[in-house]
Formats: sequence, structure tokens, C-alpha cells
Amino acid sequence: MNYEAFRGKSVVITGASAGVGADVARAFAEHGARLMLVARRKEPLKQIAAELESKTDVCLMSLDVADIAGCSDLIKKAQYEYGGLNVLVNNAGAHHRGDLMGIDADDLGQMIDVNLRAPIVLSRLAIPAIKESGGGAIVNVASIAGCTPVPGAATYSASKFGLRAFTLALAEELRGTNVHVGAVSPGPIDTGFIMDSIDEVTDLTFSQPMSTAEEVADAVLRVAAGESVDIKMPKSSGVLATIGYVFPSISRALRPRLKKRGAKAKAMYKKRNAARQ
Repeated sequence: MNYEAFRGKSVVITGASAGVGADVARAFAEHGARLMLVARRKEPLKQIAAELESKTDVCLMSLDVADIAGCSDLIKKAQYEYGGLNVLVNNAGAHHRGDLMGIDADDLGQMIDVNLRAPIVLSRLAIPAIKESGGGAIVNVASIAGCTPVPGAATYSASKFGLRAFTLALAEELRGTNVHVGAVSPGPIDTGFIMDSIDEVTDLTFSQPMSTAEEVADAVLRVAAGESVDIKMPKSSGVLATIGYVFPSISRALRPRLKKRGAKAKAMYKKRNAARQ
């Protein structure tokens, strides 16, 4: 696909220090976009910047997106550095795994703050800037967990349901303007977000096909280019999630079989990870 329209455009990417965010940065850099990379950890951001600075302009900002004042500073910095803002990618995410009663209340709040509150606030701040810059897009990285309720991840699932609802509603609010809004909802992704805590990840998660960070980044570019409003990936997981949401009894009936399949896949990934160490 031809994404030359991104050349010279200003793109803010949260959660850009690793995984999907880093590959989104690489994908936009390949098409000449000017990048504002955001994450809590400064050193990994510097590594991504060093990798990409020969291809495009890269600015960095160390920020916890749960900091609302910092979000305002971020949008202002993007405008100052690049003279405007064209694309916002809300990719930063938090997932404390386990049943509700096993998770500290502060960690529950962090998931809501990072996964839902921050994208809402950043979108509100970014919309005037994007309009003033001639138009662009807001892309929210949601999850298949936001398409069907996921036991063992109730708060995470709720935050991603909320993010998808916000995205689809905002897309309608801004229909006919020069700001396109859309969501990418992946299933499990082969990154440290899952693999670094693989023992804590449910077997059910591994029952679904694993996407790569590069595949998710490509979907982000497709949404940013206005080609779609709602991408669920892989498609088979999107279909299964929809069926489970509409017919919860089917989801409950399939769960034991899916857990068994996921346990086998999880064991395979653990063996692979051990071999890489």
C-alpha cells in the first residue's frame, strides 16, 4: 500500500519504547513521517530514536500518560517541534493480570487511567491541533478483549471495551471533518507485553492465533490512512469474539476446549523463549 501521504506529517506515538509502539514508529518512519515518541522509560526511547534518526526527524518525551498535565505538554511539544500535529496513536497500555480480587486497587486504577482515560484526554487535546494542521487521524490500539468479556482480565477487558466504544462514538462525532478516528483490536501479540510475564497469562489467551508487532503496525497505518475504522485481528479471533459476545452460552461451552488448546500453545512458546535465552 502507498502511504506517501504520511511524508512530512507529524505523528505522536505513545508506548513507543518497545513492542507494537516501536514497530509503529518504524512503519511511519519508512514513509517519511516526523515522529514524537512517548514512553515512561527514556533509555529505550533513545535506542529507537538512534535507529530511526537517519530516516526521519525524531523527538522524544518521557511521560506516564496517566499524567494529565503531561498529556497537555505532549501535544504542545509536538506542535512546537513540528509546527502542528497530524496523527495521534494511542498505543500505551497497562495490564495487571489475574482475577479482580487478586489485583491491588491502585493497579486496577492504573489500567483504567492508561488504557482508557489517557486516550480520551489525549484525543480531546489533539483534535484542535489536527484540524489546524490540515487534518489527519487518531488511532487507538484496543484489543480483542474489548470485543468480548474475558474472565481473568475483567478490568483490562472493561478498559478496552470502553476504548473501542469511545473510538467508534468519536468517529461518528467527527464524521465529515478532516479528523479520521479508528481502532485496531489485536488478539495476543508476540511481544514482551505477553512473553515477559508468560506464566501469568491465561491459557485461554494462547488459544488464539498470535499476531506480530509488525502486523499490528501495518493495521495502525491502514486506520491512520483512513482505510478503516475498526480492524479486529486476526479475523478469525474477531469472528469468535463477536460470537462469544452475542451468544455467551456458546463462549462458555467452548472455553474448556480453547483452554486446552491454549495450554499446548503456551508450552510451545515457553520452550521457544527458553531456547532464545
